[in-house]
Amino acid sequence: MTPTTLQLASTLTCPACAARTTQIMPTDACQYFFDCPSCGAVLKPKPGDCCVFCSYADVPCPPVQQDGKGCCGSTPIPPRPSTGWRS
Repeated sequence: MTPTTLQLASTLTCPACAARTTQIMPTDACQYFFDCPSCGAVLKPKPGDCCVFCSYADVPCPPVQQDGKGCCGSTPIPPRPSTGWRS
């Protein structure tokens, strides 16, 4: 078995304005949010994806590159529970 060389540079494309930004992906944590430097939109993972790189970038996160599982294992990020409070 040959060791996998991880690609850490990945280019995120903002779904709101199509701006492209190359970032170095963290290898020790998931990146759930990314602020677009062009329009200020806050990118969040799409349902079923573990991080913004898996949703909006040209290279998936290191754990997916390495073993096919997301940074948080194979379980998608659950939605935030509602507090029931209304403004």
